[in-house]
Amino acid sequence: MQNTAPISRVKPLALQVGDTVGIVAPASNIQRHLLEAGCEGLQQLGYKPFYFDSILEQDLYFAGSVERRARELEEMFVREEVRAIVCARGGYGANYLLGKLDPQKIVMHPKIFVGYSDITTLLTCFLDSAGFVTFHGPMVTKDFAHPDGVELASWEAALTGLTEWAIDLGPDSGVKPLVEGHAEGNLYGGCLSMLVASLGTPHDIRTAGTILFLEDVGAKPYQIDRMLMQLKLAGKLAGVKGIIFGEMLDCVQTKGQGYTLEEVVMRVVGDLGVPVAYGLRSGHVSRRNITLPLGVRAALGVGSKEMSLKILEAATTQAAPRTP
Repeated sequence: MQNTAPISRVKPLALQVGDTVGIVAPASNIQRHLLEAGCEGLQQLGYKPFYFDSILEQDLYFAGSVERRARELEEMFVREEVRAIVCARGGYGANYLLGKLDPQKIVMHPKIFVGYSDITTLLTCFLDSAGFVTFHGPMVTKDFAHPDGVELASWEAALTGLTEWAIDLGPDSGVKPLVEGHAEGNLYGGCLSMLVASLGTPHDIRTAGTILFLEDVGAKPYQIDRMLMQLKLAGKLAGVKGIIFGEMLDCVQTKGQGYTLEEVVMRVVGDLGVPVAYGLRSGHVSRRNITLPLGVRAALGVGSKEMSLKILEAATTQAAPRTP
């Protein structure tokens, strides 16, 4: 699939208790015990997990061949009983699918699609090319498989079609103010490494007018600096309305380094004239993964004492009443 002219955002049908959730592995291979644990987590929330047995295949570090992964994903979009698609994990390999997917099978069957990390490639592609809202949030073997792995308030608000809601940026959230201000724009972004990897390809990210969310894991500060500078030099930061960084788990040079990652990122984004916050727990996180709906209007407020991230519109639409 390739980026085409911008089209109106399509909102997938909301997720309800009792719905079938399709599980896919578009990137790296997965382990059965973690898959089963994640399915149990979904069942405890009232959903019906569904996956194909081929999801456990392995080809090098991939979850089977690119053909298997592409057909699996297409089938989940086409199957009528599958209401939402949640990725098992990220890792690496989702970029192989971009030239293998049948665009019509995706565009004609927009559904809730959730993931992070390497899955950022698909989140932004479906958002920009297929035109439907996607969700940066918890995955099956990484978050649903562990106690306290999912932040339920944002999961439910984002996927059930709540009209207006807020993500907690209070004192206990770990979020810090870097540059004060207020901005509104479409929420967009994901894993920094994958966003940078899109530059110069047909799937180049579209950041103009957005509240840009950036997160990563295990990257050294100079590598974060380099990637942010690449975005800046490519013009991808020029049109953003605001920036919020993730938890940036394990993004340190050494335990005794004499500087913070906040200081590093401020060298690049501090002169943009937009509000900047740091520490939102979505994606690679230590606990309770927050679900972010990408492609919907949001408002970011950053003050010295109070901060807010408000979702200004529903990310899904309500389904027609079911026949008893």
